[in-house]
Amino acid sequence: MPSPLRLIAATIVLLFLPHSGANPPQFHEAPAFRNGNSCAPPHHNSSDVHIAMTLDYTTPYLRGSVAAVLSVLQHSTCPENTVFHFLAIPQHHPHLRQTIGSTFPYLRFHLYSFNPATVLHLISSSVRRALDQPLNYARIYLADLLPSSVPRIIYLDSDLIVVDDIAKLWRIDLDSHVLGAPEYCHANFSHYFTEKFWSNPFFSGTFRSRKPCYFNTGVMVIDLIEWRNKGFTQKLEHWMKIQKRYRIYELGSLPPFLLVFAGNVKGVEHRWNQHGLGGDNLEGLCRALHPGPVSLLHWSGKGKPWLRLDAKRACTLDNLWSPYDLFRHESLLSDS
Repeated sequence: MPSPLRLIAATIVLLFLPHSGANPPQFHEAPAFRNGNSCAPPHHNSSDVHIAMTLDYTTPYLRGSVAAVLSVLQHSTCPENTVFHFLAIPQHHPHLRQTIGSTFPYLRFHLYSFNPATVLHLISSSVRRALDQPLNYARIYLADLLPSSVPRIIYLDSDLIVVDDIAKLWRIDLDSHVLGAPEYCHANFSHYFTEKFWSNPFFSGTFRSRKPCYFNTGVMVIDLIEWRNKGFTQKLEHWMKIQKRYRIYELGSLPPFLLVFAGNVKGVEHRWNQHGLGGDNLEGLCRALHPGPVSLLHWSGKGKPWLRLDAKRACTLDNLWSPYDLFRHESLLSDS
């Protein structure tokens, strides 16, 4: 009789295998983007910009990821010096290599295995099911999965587009910080944790010597060397274990990052994360841009542009995402 551990492992594999009956996602081939005259030759390591993203072959988020990659390349001065590091579960790798390779034939990318079992036992249910998926927590393990030859990484969510040269974000000075991101100190920070958290000095005391501000984890610049040296993966897991026992927050993978880093983040211009365009986590209503310049549009929240566009219920800003959508719709495939 199989052991309980083997049964759990088999269940995990089955849950994340591509659906054999469903049509695999297909995308138009992206144009080839070439370096400007001022760029260093490709593969000159000191000039490379490293970007990490997750890829989920079984959900529409892959469509968002492809659009995000296209937007980065299209607006880069040196697109050939951009290296993508994709995290995905091992069972999806063959499909993803084929999909990414055919969509972006000239893309420099690496594919890394993320085992959902690494984090499944630490995940607590949240306000939205999409926030509970293991890949949503893969960003915690970037320093473990990427090679030591990558000293710094830009992490990007799948529901965004970049409309500026990503190298500008890459070159920010982190000073002595491990993580850089736009901060929003006007947000009510207390809303991200439960009353049980704030009423317990053991929990709330973690912010005693800090002035914490909210930041969105969909756009981060991370010093991977210092992350490893200071054991931040373990610190994030520590709070997830506490959450499993005491229920101190409700919102997926964001609160552990706030607990560990808030108040010790290198502030980045807000233009690099115009977030919240997907509305809140319950209704996903349309929202307007925040005041100020824009380098990155981020549909965080329930409403995703590809879903609203397909349903003919697009918000105004969703039309800014659609030019980067390479997805081949079935009605178009039949005519090709």
